[in-house]
Amino acid sequence: MKWKGLGIISLVLFGLAACSEIDTMKNTEESTDIQESKEPIILKEDNKNEFMIVANERKHTFTKNSSIEAWTFNGSVPGSQIRLKQGEEVKIHLKNELPDPITIHWHGITVNNNMDGIPGVTQNAVQPGDTYTYRFTPEDPGTYMYHTHQDGVNQMDKGLAGSLIVEPQEAEQLDRDYTLVLDEWNTNSDEKLGGMMEGMMEGMMGNMDAYDMYTINGKTGESIKPLEVKEGEKVRIRLVNVGFMSHAFHLHGHEYKIVAVDGQKINEPKAIENKLISVAPGERYDIEFTADNSGDWYLERHGNEEGTENMKIQIKYKNATVNEDRSNQQVALPHFDYTSYGEASDSPFALSQVYDVEYTMDLNTEMKNHEMAYTINGKTFPNTENIQVKEGEKVKVTLRNNSMMDDHPMHLHGHFFQIISKNGKLVEGSPIIKDTVNLTPGDEYVIAFEADNPGDWLFHCHDLHHASAGMVNMVKYDNFQPDFELDPNANNKPE
Repeated sequence: MKWKGLGIISLVLFGLAACSEIDTMKNTEESTDIQESKEPIILKEDNKNEFMIVANERKHTFTKNSSIEAWTFNGSVPGSQIRLKQGEEVKIHLKNELPDPITIHWHGITVNNNMDGIPGVTQNAVQPGDTYTYRFTPEDPGTYMYHTHQDGVNQMDKGLAGSLIVEPQEAEQLDRDYTLVLDEWNTNSDEKLGGMMEGMMEGMMGNMDAYDMYTINGKTGESIKPLEVKEGEKVRIRLVNVGFMSHAFHLHGHEYKIVAVDGQKINEPKAIENKLISVAPGERYDIEFTADNSGDWYLERHGNEEGTENMKIQIKYKNATVNEDRSNQQVALPHFDYTSYGEASDSPFALSQVYDVEYTMDLNTEMKNHEMAYTINGKTFPNTENIQVKEGEKVKVTLRNNSMMDDHPMHLHGHFFQIISKNGKLVEGSPIIKDTVNLTPGDEYVIAFEADNPGDWLFHCHDLHHASAGMVNMVKYDNFQPDFELDPNANNKPE
């Protein structure tokens, strides 16, 4: 098993039971009783708009020298990419061939509440051997993801995640359309975990040293297939972070535009270059560029952490003669800031307007009963205070990260929200509509949304180690009643 959020003491509190299950990396020459994983495939809507997703165990190979026993959707890491059509209802059948209960959460898709995939909140977890059918109509085109939400801190670690693309009703004119699923793994669990535990007992926070392998589409280093392009082509790259760690990327040799964040379009994006796009857990960024600089270039992670040098993908021009390593992953570059990008346009919310509900979420890392906890307003889930709303109300939420060393990528289920301000400064340029916002230590964001999707909805940190250690609350609609009967034997674990 890989481990995420490795620098937090919550691993001690919430992960000890799972420690006994740690699967260290295995040489591919070793024998195994389970099947090999396969390359992810793309599932497209047919006339029936119906899919089957089978969750099972597979031996997944990262490189020719390393593999792991992973949990997969349709036999691959990441799982099959699902491509849906805007406005068309779909049925997705989940068959569970794993030994534990699971669910699927459609991250960023505004489904009805009973399709959100949260065990104990919107449904009971799908038991081993059972099949469950999700039905929904995707209304918003863009780049999304899907993943288990049952004991997600461990099950996502094992590989249960994939990308989901909602294609617009009017097809976009693209010559190449690539999706890159970002993740990170610990390949030396026994050795690194011991040192990590000792460090945490000394009060260390934010230690990411145990991460030594970063992957793109389940592969690392030379095993990552290049992105092929031809001179003059319009290329889109969709960056999807299913991990619990931010990854900052730079595209070499080209100007490019960020055309969407969390699936939502940027108004009049401008060409930029030599800036890092930091993709936090749960976030998605769509970038576009014209292949107008023939040669061998890279889209690569920047940083000094172990594993960084192997998290890069070649932009390979067909018939290019240049074959030199243009990588510069150690170069310090400024970060792209979406709060001052693109052109202003009409937006649904403003800081000065009157809101029906105003709520403040102080996010913190605290000691409670001699144990580390991740809190919202000093409390941990399920004892956190809910955001209580009525349908149609306008809601403003102020989020503050009071943790000294921890980022908190906060994800709201069932809704999009608008970023109104960051650290006291109003957003300039394009309206920024998202479902996940990453707060670094000291950050304050003001966001707003309309309560237009009745239900009980999680609002939580997408570093699921933080969520499992308490950083969860809910947006709850007045008088809403879930339409399922809670099964006390389902072993529901919503985080």
